[in-house]
Amino acid sequence: MPPAPKPSGPRPPAQNPPAAAPAVPAPPVLSARRRRTVLAVCCLSMFLVGLDTTVVNVALPAIGRGLDAGTRGLEWTVDAYTLVLAALLISAGALADRFGRRRVFQVGLTVFGLASVACALAPSTGALVAARAAQGVGAAMLSPVALAIVVNAIPDARERARAIGVWAAVFGLSMAAGPVTGGVLLEAFGWRSVFWTNAPVVLAALALSAVFVPESRSPRPPCLDLPGQALLAVAVAASVGVLIEGPHLGLDAPAVLVLLAVALGATAAFVRVESRRPAPLMDLGLFARPAFRGAVLGAVAVFVALNLILFLTTLHLQGSLGWSPLAAGAATLPMAVGATVCAPWSGRLTARRGPRVPLTLAGAFLTAGALLLTTLGPGTPAALLVLALALTGTGFGFANAPITNVAVGGLPPARAGVAGAITSTARQLGASAGTALAGGLVASAAPADLAGASRPGWFLAAACGASLFLVARASRPKPTC
Repeated sequence: MPPAPKPSGPRPPAQNPPAAAPAVPAPPVLSARRRRTVLAVCCLSMFLVGLDTTVVNVALPAIGRGLDAGTRGLEWTVDAYTLVLAALLISAGALADRFGRRRVFQVGLTVFGLASVACALAPSTGALVAARAAQGVGAAMLSPVALAIVVNAIPDARERARAIGVWAAVFGLSMAAGPVTGGVLLEAFGWRSVFWTNAPVVLAALALSAVFVPESRSPRPPCLDLPGQALLAVAVAASVGVLIEGPHLGLDAPAVLVLLAVALGATAAFVRVESRRPAPLMDLGLFARPAFRGAVLGAVAVFVALNLILFLTTLHLQGSLGWSPLAAGAATLPMAVGATVCAPWSGRLTARRGPRVPLTLAGAFLTAGALLLTTLGPGTPAALLVLALALTGTGFGFANAPITNVAVGGLPPARAGVAGAITSTARQLGASAGTALAGGLVASAAPADLAGASRPGWFLAAACGASLFLVARASRPKPTC
């Protein structure tokens, strides 16, 4: 057979195959035991973050005596931590996506641990407030980053849902258990032990994360929004400053007016800058959804009520009634039990029936508990106080899962993470505002008059609880493309 004829004409140039897009490495497949260890390490860090939000409350009278601090200094001791945490939460997540989640997590642990040691060694109120602010920087690197590590390490949706349920329960437990833990430590070792105990826990978490937590980062990390971050930090700090300094200096004092102008100007500039950036720090379009607006306001309301109750109850029990720190911390144990028992129950109820029922229950329990506290006085039976705190803890336990569900419900995954971060920021803003408002109410009250001065705070906490009924009405979000 003759050979096939060769094609005539010029040979076409060789074509290089099109360049493939850079492959994104898949997350490593971890064994079940290692996944549980990663979850435990991240929950340990979350427990520290939540605990330090409330553990200081029961130590406030002892700190005041030890450092000769007034009510204003004590307010800043609590709020320096929460306002820095609120201002940096969203940016910390973006940093971790860009530079590595384990790396940022370990930096956060290191900063948190060193700041805790600085708190324990603080020679003055100013030094303690500065160290608490540094603690907030470290905590901001832990809270959103640890959750991202858990999500990345557990690819199975069902197992991930259970892990996030454990995560939410640990957070609720840490917030409610803070006063009890603080009372035990104060009774045994003094107020500085509240901060010293963080150091060994941080060291253990650092060692475990180095061995068991895999590194991960986003294949398309978001751009850092430095103008938005700076404006948000200024707006948050100035707003809390008005709430803390206003009752002491007077709302017409020049310093307070300057802070108010800075807060309003920074907020307006933040909205303007974020609405024009292609990759903003905060997606303001989410606030066009009534359900999301309701969830954010509900998160603020719940944490305003919680911190009002913790701050005012602690001062009343130790200042008016002369209870020891251990007894005052033990008095909040019903609150911790209610939050711990009801948080997982609320998650299951939200999964089965949606957020409306648990939100309604949260509003009812919080409102009832706060109204009971309005009767608090020198002769109030201890049983009534226990019942009131148990009711508020139950309301707090029912609130967190449905609020998060409402915030992210109907959103695509790309926007759900931002929605969750904004809700977490709202919680910390509520914590700062609650402490500032509580301090303003009792700033000039004598120990014998603390119960009467606190009464408007109890009514405000009841109004915060009642606002959850409105959030429940708006809790049917429409799907968003």
